[in-house]
Amino acid sequence: MMKKICSVLMLMAGLLAVLQPASAHVVLSEPKAVAGSYYKAMLRIGHGCNGSATNGLVVQVPFGFEGAKPQPKPGWTIATRKAKLAQPYNSHGKTVTDDVVELRWTAASKEAALPDDQFDEFAFMGRLPDKAGPLWVKVLQTCESGQNDWSDIPANGTSTRGMKSPAALLEVQPAPAHEHHH
Repeated sequence: MMKKICSVLMLMAGLLAVLQPASAHVVLSEPKAVAGSYYKAMLRIGHGCNGSATNGLVVQVPFGFEGAKPQPKPGWTIATRKAKLAQPYNSHGKTVTDDVVELRWTAASKEAALPDDQFDEFAFMGRLPDKAGPLWVKVLQTCESGQNDWSDIPANGTSTRGMKSPAALLEVQPAPAHEHHH
């Protein structure tokens, strides 16, 4: 009986060790979505910078994510940056040649900053590409002292195991095949 309890405790400790580092990174609360759909990205910030409170977040909108719109956050100001697209797209009958490529949240005051010992989520929405595959969301987290640049992307595949500062991964899944009934 004691051996079984020890085995269970060791298994739980092992799982915690594996899960613990993931919570330290910037992650998406919903890491999978369907190609071509509208998606609300919720980036979870789990800590500050070496004990310092988070006072800013800069998100690089991934290529193919169309019409990004940030969600307002009380106590924070929002800015967006648009750029000319290499490949225009059609949205509601209009050709879009410039689109949002960067989103920025800045704490309006020291009191609004996110303390190191708390977490919060920053959200934005838009349309996902029609093609399935990984989308990497690069995030620069600025703090009262220091910053975390969550922008590392694996050379191949989607495993971020062992990476110190991985970008947040969104796995865009193929759209389900539509069945036609006659």
